[in-house]
Amino acid sequence: MKAKGSVSAYIAAQPPPARATLRRVRSVLRKALPGAEEVISYGIPAYRLEGRRVIYFAGWKKHYSIYPAGSRLIAAFEKELEPYDYNDKGTIRFSLDEPVPARLLARIAKFRVREEAERATLRATARKKRIRAWNRGSLHSQLKESGGVP
Repeated sequence: MKAKGSVSAYIAAQPPPARATLRRVRSVLRKALPGAEEVISYGIPAYRLEGRRVIYFAGWKKHYSIYPAGSRLIAAFEKELEPYDYNDKGTIRFSLDEPVPARLLARIAKFRVREEAERATLRATARKKRIRAWNRGSLHSQLKESGGVP
């Protein structure tokens, strides 16, 4: 179920059996990501650090899910994720009937922070390379020499 506004409102809008579990998931993620901002993104709770959403969660009738779970995350936590459902679309599903795996969720959240930091570094490096290539390129040289007209 989607909700606009706050994470508290999102949790309150969930079916009663899911609320306690989602409050626990929220608590675990807040402890794991102390500097993160809680937001609603795509209609579900997310945690944002340095402008980047690092992890989302959502409640459903019989389970809750954590997103995104890319191939690197799945490979890093393969053994710990054996009892849970996950797919190649970036979703890990946890049953509402089972205790919240707090340590696993915290480790996943911290892994996602590192993953997003690496991604940001790669993007910045690629951008710098494109700028350098453009500065060395012939179009740039032509524009400089002709006063702006190639």
